[in-house]
Amino acid sequence: MDLVFMWEAFQTLVAGLPLTLQLAATSVLAGSILALALALLSVLGGPVSQAFVKSYVFIFRGSPLLVQMFLIYYGLGQFRPALQELGVWPFFRDPYWCAVLALMLNTAAYCSEIFRGGLEAVSNQQIEAARACGMSGTLLFRRIVLPIAIRHALPAYGNEIILMVKATALASVVTLMEVTGLAGKLIADSFRAFEVFVVAAAIYLAINFIITRVIVALEYRLSPHLRFRSQSLT
Repeated sequence: MDLVFMWEAFQTLVAGLPLTLQLAATSVLAGSILALALALLSVLGGPVSQAFVKSYVFIFRGSPLLVQMFLIYYGLGQFRPALQELGVWPFFRDPYWCAVLALMLNTAAYCSEIFRGGLEAVSNQQIEAARACGMSGTLLFRRIVLPIAIRHALPAYGNEIILMVKATALASVVTLMEVTGLAGKLIADSFRAFEVFVVAAAIYLAINFIITRVIVALEYRLSPHLRFRSQSLT
């Protein structure tokens, strides 16, 4: 391997890092908001709401993200007159927002199940104890249900964040020049795929290493009772 070329490739690919991080952060944030709404509908809603959430989750978990991105960016272009009448064509002709929409809808399907599992993991005894202390409504949800649900959902949610960072590589298929897009362009110019992809993989590994450390720190912060239990057993 040519280390000099790999360093030059790193300098080229790192220019796409801000776009990669922006895609991941925007899609994860928007997807989490949508996922929380879907999870609440699934847990608290009626039969119609639950059927809608199950259908949504089935469609977006059961079809490939790449196909979803193609359908949004390329497929919706067939309905340009209708989109222009609705005033949303500027959104759908922008590859960045199409990629964000596809990533957001996809991660929301997975995260809604994660959040639903976290909400359902809150035991009735904990809720009844909080009500006995005078809590109800939003105070009960904010002080008891939500923190416990977050603690249960955090490990799986951290995995989903990592998957979303890696999924941003698919944005290159809709002409976005993030890390993978720049890697493809560099390979087309140099015909040195191995070195370029090794550098690209190292960049993604570095990003995900930082994310895993942050998730571990949050788990440690949110689980003082587990630390106390482990200390008492030793």
